[in-house]
Amino acid sequence: MKKLLLGAALAALSTGATAQTIGFSQIGSESGWRAAETTVTRNEAEERGIDLRFSDAQQRQENQIAAIRSFVAQGVDAILLAPVVATGWDSVLEEAKEAEIPVVLLDRQVDSSKELYLTAVGSNLVHEGEVAGQWLVDNKPEGECRVVELQGTTGSSPAIDRATGFRNAIEGADNIEIVRSQTGDFTRSGGKEVMESFLQAEGGGDNICALYAHNDDMALGAIQAIKEAGIDPGDDILIVSIDAVPDIFKAMAEGDANATVELTPNMAGPAFEALASYMESGTEPPKFIQTDSTLYTQDDDPMAEFEKRKDLGY
Repeated sequence: MKKLLLGAALAALSTGATAQTIGFSQIGSESGWRAAETTVTRNEAEERGIDLRFSDAQQRQENQIAAIRSFVAQGVDAILLAPVVATGWDSVLEEAKEAEIPVVLLDRQVDSSKELYLTAVGSNLVHEGEVAGQWLVDNKPEGECRVVELQGTTGSSPAIDRATGFRNAIEGADNIEIVRSQTGDFTRSGGKEVMESFLQAEGGGDNICALYAHNDDMALGAIQAIKEAGIDPGDDILIVSIDAVPDIFKAMAEGDANATVELTPNMAGPAFEALASYMESGTEPPKFIQTDSTLYTQDDDPMAEFEKRKDLGY
């Protein structure tokens, strides 16, 4: 019955009738990319006539669990969840399933049974890390390359998988070694603070060949710390990161960053399409809908990419 009702609501989109209600539990606004994902999701919902009920968890899992339970109590037709961490979701996802409310994961995975959610939309996070690592393998200077790593939020799937992918890529590469790794919690301020500690611990920039950051915002904070230390980012220390937010393209145009791997903020479009197909026909989508991971460097007209992304709501 729930599927039939939501199927009718989705069909009503083309007639201008009352549309379905979807809850969206967002992690927060810890980065420019996250803000863009929120904006794009709202825009995609508006274009489809969806009543999107938004909840900002402020990087706290307990807030997301409370939001999902609230959405279930409200009887929403579906739930979008961008999970702050990978574990601890079984009980609340079971509650949504018992209420026959499909859940779609956005941009992050959970360590729960796949039966508890409809599908997950996102990039291959391991592959993102591999693309970043391969760029360093192909572009590192001669001799020893000591790498410092700014990890994402501890326990989150991007932090786990982007670290794994990068290590996969540099394994066996001549003289590349990760000498320091610490979380910057995906924030610009965290990236700056941790990079300052890296520089102090390594006796300045002479002992650091490259920085790998799990997102651009941490890289941008690190660039500030590197500059304040009198070191030339992008030259003395190579910078490779992930997300492709506008400011990283500006940094590349100025020579302060070297490469970024794009994570598209439009996870909602494929999510809404999967929900519509499921509710109209009853056919379940694949458990993972993968988006592209494109590498951009200083050779890719970074200012043009900067202007393009400003229109996406970053």
